[in-house]
Amino acid sequence: MELFYAYDVSDGVCRLDAEESGHCVRVLRHRTGDEIDVIDGLGTLYHCALVDDSVKGASARVLSGVPGFGGHPYRLTIGCCPTKNNDRFEWFVEKATEVGVDRIVPLIGDRSERRVYKTERAGRIALSATKQSLKARIPEIAEPVSVKDFLRTDGGTSVMPEGPGSDRAPLRLIAYCFEDESVPRRSIKEVLEAYDGTDVRVLIGPEGDFSPEEAQLALSQGYIPVHLGASRLRTETAAVTAATAVYLRYL
Repeated sequence: MELFYAYDVSDGVCRLDAEESGHCVRVLRHRTGDEIDVIDGLGTLYHCALVDDSVKGASARVLSGVPGFGGHPYRLTIGCCPTKNNDRFEWFVEKATEVGVDRIVPLIGDRSERRVYKTERAGRIALSATKQSLKARIPEIAEPVSVKDFLRTDGGTSVMPEGPGSDRAPLRLIAYCFEDESVPRRSIKEVLEAYDGTDVRVLIGPEGDFSPEEAQLALSQGYIPVHLGASRLRTETAAVTAATAVYLRYL
C-alpha cells in the first residue's frame, strides 16, 4: 500500500506538494484517473482519484475517508535529549514513529553534549516513517526546550489510578541510570501495567544522564523514576525501548 501526504485537504480535494507530487507522478507514473491513497497527517486516510497529475502540484478528489487509520489507543509523549551523533537521534525518531508516538520533544539537559537541535530534518523523517508504517497521523516534533523548562510547564500529579475515568490523569515517567535510595526506580513494565489510563509521558536523558537537580525537579513535578531493565542502553535505544514498552502495554 503506497501512501501520499497531502499538505492541504479542503473542498473534497487533497493537494500534494512538489516532493509528493514528483514521487506520485514522475516516479510511480500515476496519471489522472488513477486511484491513490492519501493521508492528511492528522489521522485520516483518504482514498482518492487523481484529477491533476502535475509533477509540481498534483491533486486528487476524495472518494472516501478512514478516520483513525493506523492509530493506537494511547497518547505518548517522549522527551529525549538529542545525541552528540545526530544520526542516532534521527534513528530514534524513525523507529518511535513506526512503533507509535504522538509527540517528540528534543530536550537540552544540564549534561547534554548537543546544545542546539534543528527539527526540520526530523520532521521529514517522521513523515517518511509514518507512511512506511501505514499510519495517517504524523507525530509532532516540538521545538527544543531545556529539561528544567519542560518540567516546569509539564508538572502535575502522576496518578496510579484504580477507578473509572482515571485515563484523564497522565502517567509521567523519567528514566535515569543512578540509584536514589529515597525514591527507588521501578520497572517501566510494572508501572505501565498498573496504570489504567492512556496518556503516558516519558523522559530520556543525554549520554551523561540527567543531573541530580533535574531528577529532583522531575520528582517534585509528579514524575515516577523507572528503569528499562538490567542493560545499560544508549540514549536512542532507551527512548525506542520506552516507546515499545508503551506500545506492547496497549496491544
